[in-house]
Amino acid sequence: MYGKVDQALWLRPLRVVLFGVLAFLTSAVAQAQSLEAEPEYLGATRHWLDQAVAGIQSSGAVPLRMEVAVGSLDSRLRLASCSRVEPYIPVGTRLWGRTRLGLRCVEGLGKWNVFLPVTIKAMGRAWVMRRDVVPGAVLGEADVMEAEVDWAEQPSPIIADPAQWVGQVAVRNLMTGQALRQNMVRPAQVFQAGAQVRIVAQGTGYQIHSDGQAVSPGVVGQLARVRMDNGRVMSGMVLDARTVKLEM
Repeated sequence: MYGKVDQALWLRPLRVVLFGVLAFLTSAVAQAQSLEAEPEYLGATRHWLDQAVAGIQSSGAVPLRMEVAVGSLDSRLRLASCSRVEPYIPVGTRLWGRTRLGLRCVEGLGKWNVFLPVTIKAMGRAWVMRRDVVPGAVLGEADVMEAEVDWAEQPSPIIADPAQWVGQVAVRNLMTGQALRQNMVRPAQVFQAGAQVRIVAQGTGYQIHSDGQAVSPGVVGQLARVRMDNGRVMSGMVLDARTVKLEM
């Protein structure tokens, strides 16, 4: 009886050691799998992506510093071995901001198609808000300053030319540090319906000036309806706070 008890007592620490070794080996295998070298095609994909983004940078009017961050494929995917993987830009997407790149196997044991998440940053100088602005406020040079921002952070394009935002109206609350984008401003209304305006009627080889009355509010760069001296109502482009141009 004593021998059996002694044997059990002797085996107990051995089992603890064995379980510890097994746990260590399981952890080591899992770690080795997580550190396994990525598929070769991902390196080629990164090279392809860098070249594509470089083409975007060179085609822009404003110099931008492009930064590319490649995400990871879903860890649950089990892709068949492939000798040639072809990257492509999915229909309806572009290499700008948070997007995705398509990868398809064109030569392999099994054809597959997956999407790789990527983030494209385009760093460059832009106009940003110096202070908070409420909706309806007319923007002036004192409201903004220059700073480096990510042009690709939002879908709406950056407004690079001051002529396109000076005198424009904020369409919503603009916060300090926000970069000015096209969806944040609209042209200001320069006259109300009923205002007296100067009408310029221009045709081939002639130009006529006359006075008229606005039938609708006027916004620079947009159409407004005006009533001529003879009572006829026509539409023309608002040039400034007093002038509407008719194309004859």
